[in-house]
Amino acid sequence: MRIVIAGAGAVGTHLAKLLSIENQDIILMDPDKEKLNFPGSNLEMITMTGSCTSLKDLTEVGIRDTDLFIAVTPEESVNITACMLAANMGAKKTFARIDNYEYLLPKNKDFFEKLGIGSMVYPEMLAAKEIVSALKRPWVRQWIELCGGAIILVGVKVRENSELVNKYLYDLGREDKKFHIVAIKRKNDTIIPKGSDQVLAGDIVFFTTTKDYVEELPRITGKASFDVKNVMIMGGSRIAIRTCQYLPDNTNIKLLESDKEKSYQLLEKLPKNVTVYHNDGRNAEFLVQEGIKDMDAFVAVTGNSEANILACMAAKRFGVRKTVAEVENMDYISMAENLDIGSIINKRLITVSNIYRFLLSADISNVKSLTVANADVAEIIARPNSRITKKEVKKITLPKNVTLGGLIRNGEPMMIDGETMIEPYDHVVVFCLEDTLREAETLFH
Repeated sequence: MRIVIAGAGAVGTHLAKLLSIENQDIILMDPDKEKLNFPGSNLEMITMTGSCTSLKDLTEVGIRDTDLFIAVTPEESVNITACMLAANMGAKKTFARIDNYEYLLPKNKDFFEKLGIGSMVYPEMLAAKEIVSALKRPWVRQWIELCGGAIILVGVKVRENSELVNKYLYDLGREDKKFHIVAIKRKNDTIIPKGSDQVLAGDIVFFTTTKDYVEELPRITGKASFDVKNVMIMGGSRIAIRTCQYLPDNTNIKLLESDKEKSYQLLEKLPKNVTVYHNDGRNAEFLVQEGIKDMDAFVAVTGNSEANILACMAAKRFGVRKTVAEVENMDYISMAENLDIGSIINKRLITVSNIYRFLLSADISNVKSLTVANADVAEIIARPNSRITKKEVKKITLPKNVTLGGLIRNGEPMMIDGETMIEPYDHVVVFCLEDTLREAETLFH
């Protein structure tokens, strides 16, 4: 597949690197030559200095023979214009990064398709939905619904009081098959576990389970579930605004914004259950005064990763049970995890996984990148006569770092064990570490 990516910022670069590993024909373009310089990199991609709204540059990049044109520059208007030009010059599909929710409304879909814009992604909206999901289930680090919600992937930090601690996986497998442990994040390493692996206190354990059994997970992982009614949000960003709009109306929200002018503007955009304060969330005296100790959750979504991490650490010290930090600096993600500050939100990874699922072959219907585990989870349909359907799972040699988490057969969810025979047209949840998804996919063809 020939893919042109316009915009060598955080999203464009991350996406280009991901796709270049998979031997896609990638061209990354940007007007800034410096952004296209990757010293010491052996990435298989072409770079081009040029503007994605220049007819001359689009012709030069070979837009007529392009299968997919992705515009992810910081400017929405540039992305929309570039996609319109690319589509009219011959690109088969286009994808634009936007920051206007109105464009995504179903009633506007045909309008944008006629202009030549095939798909759009609004990173701030996706990030806000992840935050709301994290607050809805505060005992969870990650919650992903697969196969239309029939199978759920849950990441939970296991406490010392958990009944799983120091148990071997083969012992857990002897019990009723209510859940499957698909991965363990231990400090900076992600393990696709075997029967001889143990669960240790402090591990982030990823389970696949069904809706019938998901409520048992807090108990076995040593967690207590609780309702989040009082929330403090630091930073009046677009993510913060969307989060306030998506949270239930009966949530009491206090939003802190350090810019005075911006705090006045926020008053006009936010629901009635939000109180806006002109102050800095790192001001401990102010936090105590405004009842930080009575908060169920603290969310830090300023543009500064360090400030967000520090603020969440402070909130934890004040006894806030659930904290969420936006961490855009990729180098800080594993550090933030080790500091035990709760859920991590990264717009770049959320956006890339959203675009990525458009690029996989048609039988992969859903792909999510996991922020905390350097891993992908995909839902793949088993084709008739594919290798995966020939014998029991225990007799199939899976690629290294790949495990099967569960499946849907005739609308019914099932966990997978060694005795399972996968049948044609089963929807199978596949969990794999970076770079092995394509390899896993070949088993299902």
